[in-house]
Amino acid sequence: MASTSVTLGSILDAAARGRFPAPDGATTVVPQPGRRDAGVIAFTAHSVVFTDEDPHWVRSTLAALDCDPLAATLNPRFLGAFMDRTGRTTDTIDLLTVAPSLPGAPDPALGLREIDDPDHPRVARARKRRDDVRVWASDGGGVLVIGRGVAGRWETSIEVEEGVRHRGLGRALAGAARQLVPDGSLVWAQQAPGNARSVRVFQAAGYRPVGAEALLFAR
Repeated sequence: MASTSVTLGSILDAAARGRFPAPDGATTVVPQPGRRDAGVIAFTAHSVVFTDEDPHWVRSTLAALDCDPLAATLNPRFLGAFMDRTGRTTDTIDLLTVAPSLPGAPDPALGLREIDDPDHPRVARARKRRDDVRVWASDGGGVLVIGRGVAGRWETSIEVEEGVRHRGLGRALAGAARQLVPDGSLVWAQQAPGNARSVRVFQAAGYRPVGAEALLFAR
């Protein structure tokens, strides 16, 4: 049976505050928080699968894999079966990070101005996968996107033009996102593990790794 006593949102909120699922090697299956979002979040020795599919299917598929059970939910064979079962696709397995909001306004030196640019690739991608998307451009050649993502969480992404990298702009934009979400909120960000530059930027801006995430999207 799927767990009815917890939701994905409550698991995320707890993890953001340092209260993680027990490292017992188990997999918790919870309902999708909405029609758009399904996937897997792997914490230390505990995974959460959020789907409206039969939990028995999830557990039997995992049990049939000949692999380390602690890594089974992010095994390519399970993710492939999950996508076949749901008719969805995925991009990558991301590092999932989170930070609390910060008081005050972004540094005026950033020159942030809110824009409406639906043709920007990062903006177009965000609007497919998040609600209430807002976009800011920086005078220095950066873009900052904030919206409501999985389970209604605030999510951010940034982009810095190649010619102005290595000057601290990415870290400043990631930090500004913490000031642009409502006071008392958490802001989440995903980074592809191979994108070491992005991983370093967000951690330098105070985002703490909490797990790995594979999101499945409707085709």
